[in-house]
Amino acid sequence: MPGAGERAYAYAKACGIVGKSFVGKRIPALGSAGRLAALDRLVFPKGGRELPERELLHDLERRITGRAVSQIMSIVSSFSNPPEFLTLLARGREYGDLKSSLNALVSGESSFRDWTDIGALGTVHFAAFPDLPAMLKGTEFGFLLDKEMNLVRGGDAVAAQTALDKHYYLSLWKALKKLPKRDRASSEKILSEEISLRNAVWVLRLRTYYGMNAEDAACHLMDIKGRQGGRSAPSSANSLAADAMAALDLPLDTRSAWSDWKRERFLNPERPGEPWRANPRYFQNAAGAYLYRLAFRSFRLKPFSLDVVFCFIRLKQFEEDLLTSVAEGLGLGMSSQDVFALLEVEA
Repeated sequence: MPGAGERAYAYAKACGIVGKSFVGKRIPALGSAGRLAALDRLVFPKGGRELPERELLHDLERRITGRAVSQIMSIVSSFSNPPEFLTLLARGREYGDLKSSLNALVSGESSFRDWTDIGALGTVHFAAFPDLPAMLKGTEFGFLLDKEMNLVRGGDAVAAQTALDKHYYLSLWKALKKLPKRDRASSEKILSEEISLRNAVWVLRLRTYYGMNAEDAACHLMDIKGRQGGRSAPSSANSLAADAMAALDLPLDTRSAWSDWKRERFLNPERPGEPWRANPRYFQNAAGAYLYRLAFRSFRLKPFSLDVVFCFIRLKQFEEDLLTSVAEGLGLGMSSQDVFALLEVEA
C-alpha cells in the first residue's frame, strides 16, 4: 500500500486541482457564458481559441477531456506503485472509448479517431480500427472476439456493451475489496450506488428503447456476486442488481406504480395534462447528480485514505461531463441554466 508521504502529496495535489475545477461553488460561474467563445475563455483563460463555432465546439470538448485525463493521471502517478483499483479507475476512459469504437464498428464506420491517449495504462490498439482482433490483441478484452461476427454484421451490439460493463465493474469491485477497509469506506458506498443505479438505467433503457421483456433485460444486469444470466441471477436483496430487478415488471406508463420502488426519486415527474412515461435519460442525469454529490461530500472526509483518489476521479469525470454538456448546449442555442436543469445540477 502507498506510504504516508505519497498519500499526503496526492491529497494536497488533488485539493489544489479541485479548488480550480468547476465543481461545488464554482459551478454557477458557468452560467455567465452565453456563447461558446465565452465558455472557452472561462474554462481555459490562458488558452482560448479563435475558431468558428462548429470547429470550436469539437476543439473545446477535446481540450476539456484531455485536461481531465491529464489531471487524473497526474494524481494516480503520484504513487510509485498504485493499487490496481486506482489504475482501473484511470482506465475507465479506455473502457468508454472501447464501447464507442464498438458502436462505430456496428455502424459500419471506416475510421475511429475519438479516443483518448492514457499513456502507459492504455492497452487497446485503437489505431488498428476497424480490425477488432488487432485492436484487442494482447488485451483483457479477448472475450469480445466471440461476438466479432455479430458486431460486423450489425448483430447484438447491446450484448457486447453489457459484457464490457460487467467485466469492468466486476474487476473494479474485486480490486476495491483488496484494499484495507480504512482505505475504501466512501469508495465502497459510492461505487455500490453507482453499480446499482447503472443497472437501473439499463433496465429502463432496454425496456424503453429496445422493447425488451423482463427476462431478456435481466440477462444484461451486473451482479457483482458473479452469478450471471437468467431472471433469477441475483441471489439476494444484497445484490447490486436487486433494485433493477424490482423494476423489471413495473409499467412504463404509470408513475404511481413506481411509488414503492427504492429508486423512485430519480424518475421523471408527472406533468399536468401530459401522459407520463419513464424517461431513462432523466433518470440517468438525476442519478449522476446524486453520485456527484456523494463524491463531493466524501472528498475530504479522510484526507490520507485512497478514498480521496476515488472521489477526485469521480469529481473530474463529473466536471468533464458538465463542461461538455454546457458546450454542446450553447452550440445548440441553449443557455447554461437550461443545461443545468436537464442534468439535475444545482447552480
